[in-house]
Amino acid sequence: MATPRTADLVLTGGTVLTFDGDDREAAALAVADGTVIGVGDVDRFTGPDTRVVDLRGRTVLPGINDSHLHGAWLGALWPNTLLSGSGMGEDAGAGGPLVTDAESRRAAILHAGEVVSRLGITSYTEPGLGPGEDAGRTGCFSAAVLDEYAALAAEGLLRARVTVLRLFGELDGPSSVADFERGLASPTPEADPRWLNVTGVKIFADGIPPMRSAWTHRCYHDGTSGKLLVDGAEDVEREANLRRMIDRAHRVGAQIGVHATGDRSIEVVVSAMADAIAAHGPAGRHYLIHGDLLSADVLARLPELGIGLNTQPGIAATTGPWLAAALGDDALTAAWPLGDAFAHGVRVCLSSDAPVIEPDWRRWVAAAAEWMGAEPGPELMRLLLRAYTVLPAVQDGAEAWKGSIEVGKVADLCVLEANPLELAPSDLPHVGVAMTVVDGRVVFEQ
Repeated sequence: MATPRTADLVLTGGTVLTFDGDDREAAALAVADGTVIGVGDVDRFTGPDTRVVDLRGRTVLPGINDSHLHGAWLGALWPNTLLSGSGMGEDAGAGGPLVTDAESRRAAILHAGEVVSRLGITSYTEPGLGPGEDAGRTGCFSAAVLDEYAALAAEGLLRARVTVLRLFGELDGPSSVADFERGLASPTPEADPRWLNVTGVKIFADGIPPMRSAWTHRCYHDGTSGKLLVDGAEDVEREANLRRMIDRAHRVGAQIGVHATGDRSIEVVVSAMADAIAAHGPAGRHYLIHGDLLSADVLARLPELGIGLNTQPGIAATTGPWLAAALGDDALTAAWPLGDAFAHGVRVCLSSDAPVIEPDWRRWVAAAAEWMGAEPGPELMRLLLRAYTVLPAVQDGAEAWKGSIEVGKVADLCVLEANPLELAPSDLPHVGVAMTVVDGRVVFEQ
């Protein structure tokens, strides 16, 4: 018989929630060379140089994946956030850009790594980095930020794995077909895709309902209904240009994440993705970002098309009253149909959009449960936690090697002080993160 590998790290004496296909649980796991080598009975992997951690009843989860988090912006602003009030002035350009050179970009990314490691976050998606924002007012979304990520990845200094969508238009602003096509043809920095993976592009279809910039069928109280944030003189021209951008990105195999919040913009985006899939075959793992006013008939199409939904229950809870003020209480009642999305089998990823709000996923799991009005219990908690672990790995195209705790997958782990399956969602924000492990390396320990 082959001699078992000796583990670098063993966690034992607690509960391991694997979130594998059978939702198995165990009492221990073993890690070697950044990979899980044993789950359950791991005594045979323990050697004289193995670090053995007594969990003392604590619980191990797969590492949290915040699948929509602006890392450099978070690192530059933290501990402020955009909706805390204290961060708003900085983002608006008071005093100039937040980052201005390689040193400040690096510092922001490293600071974000420290912040997320304390929360058990081992992966995140930067949804929109240059070149569309190379002259942006914050400096946090330029192509130079992507270059700095690549440098840090090469030096082994990232504390979380990073997926990137490129941005060829302005943040929260317009884009053109010409800029988009030039951007698609531009090179990306080389990096180990397990640490830095550029999967596709982000497109801003519209704005947000509270600012009356989401494109909607109904009118806002001021009589307007928003418009697409794509160049064009009229709605028909803007829609045609958006469809062309989606078709072009799909044809080259890029993943497409579209910021779409109004029901009218969401309809067009899903229709355009469906047309591209029908014309060219499946490609990427496209998804809607936010999806505030996602209608029931459009939602029902998403599973068959393989289109996911990346949404932020914390933003729903925070800005819901503002949406109602802009469009009415009946619009709010139908907004963010999270429960229906889960029920239809949509690939739902929960995320924070930090630093719009803070990146504490525990709060947003609780907010999701409250928004859904679902009965508390372990099945609900599993559903919501999988939307922060397993399903974001699918969004990343990385479910073969991360997102669950299984032999052969990377050892990205979050250790909690209590078992979340034994708690009501409202209690989860009070549970401490005891340890964060990325690629078998302890990056945070309480």
